[in-house]
Amino acid sequence: MYIWVECGKFLRECRQHFHTTGAILPSSRFLARALVRPLHGPRPAWRILEVGPGTGAVTREIARRMLPGDRLDAVEINGHFAELVERRVRQERIFARCRDQIEIIHAAVQELFGEAIYDLIVSGLPLNNFPAHEVREIFATYNRLLKPGGTLTFYEYTLVRQLKSPFVDRRERRRLFRVGRVMRGYIRDYQIRRERIFINVPPATVRYLRFKPVTPRPAVETAVHPSSVLQL
Repeated sequence: MYIWVECGKFLRECRQHFHTTGAILPSSRFLARALVRPLHGPRPAWRILEVGPGTGAVTREIARRMLPGDRLDAVEINGHFAELVERRVRQERIFARCRDQIEIIHAAVQELFGEAIYDLIVSGLPLNNFPAHEVREIFATYNRLLKPGGTLTFYEYTLVRQLKSPFVDRRERRRLFRVGRVMRGYIRDYQIRRERIFINVPPATVRYLRFKPVTPRPAVETAVHPSSVLQL
């Protein structure tokens, strides 16, 4: 029953704010699981950022994988979605063990301060809906916020730019081309893995990017006292 209520709320927001929503239905559990794949398996406690949680479908999957020392910040520009996710975190059983580790932030991701804060960024933003310069700003923000060795996961609907181009005017085709060029550059330079999700409406491709390698630890130098050196 709840899933239909969630879909109804999502569709209402989509009609009013398609620029920042960009989907017609919430992410399927298969897409959500792929987006949080880096949380699987043994790992230390992480700082996690979810960008654009929407109705909280991916937030629930993150909560299932959170360790006691993890911290999740979920940043959402849509006020209705931010209130909805905050209410779900307070009320739903899945969040009971980790709700004190989760903070909902009503803002654009570009407004977040700091550098090298997060081990994982999970992005649900509809990047193909934004102007190319804004897509570039968002990726630059992800790069700034990720720690060395950290991972960004995001998705785009399969062939969305190619399918839209024949049905839009020249200005929109130019925007789609420029967005595609920005995204292809980041994918070419930083993608470490991809995963196709067919059980989603519409089907999607999840991409995993790593901007900076793990910072090597500085070599430890051992001081040798002169008295310990044998004089030959």
